[in-house]
Amino acid sequence: MIKSFLNAFRGVSDAVKSEHNLRIHFLASIIVFVFAYFLKFSPQEFAILTLTVFLVIILELINTMIEKVTDIISPEISERARVIKDISASVVLFGAIASIIVAIFLFVPKIWG
Repeated sequence: MIKSFLNAFRGVSDAVKSEHNLRIHFLASIIVFVFAYFLKFSPQEFAILTLTVFLVIILELINTMIEKVTDIISPEISERARVIKDISASVVLFGAIASIIVAIFLFVPKIWG
């Protein structure tokens, strides 16, 4: 069981090392949680924020996985591989847009309330 956790953490580490966007998501997450702390978010608000942040990171990890598998299956440049990668990236885009909407609902009342 410990080995499984170590493998999972190694996977996250590999993804963070190779994916610039994932590093940006992690940095943004830290900043968001710091602001939430100083704005005195309720436990429910922290729960919503946590789920939203983790959703975006999970989507980015899935996108990374799909891109890497696509590169293995289709190492040459192809239109089909491009479509797969673009669709995968669009999933992250929609998750990020959703997270911005959630952030607006959570942060705006705290800042202007």
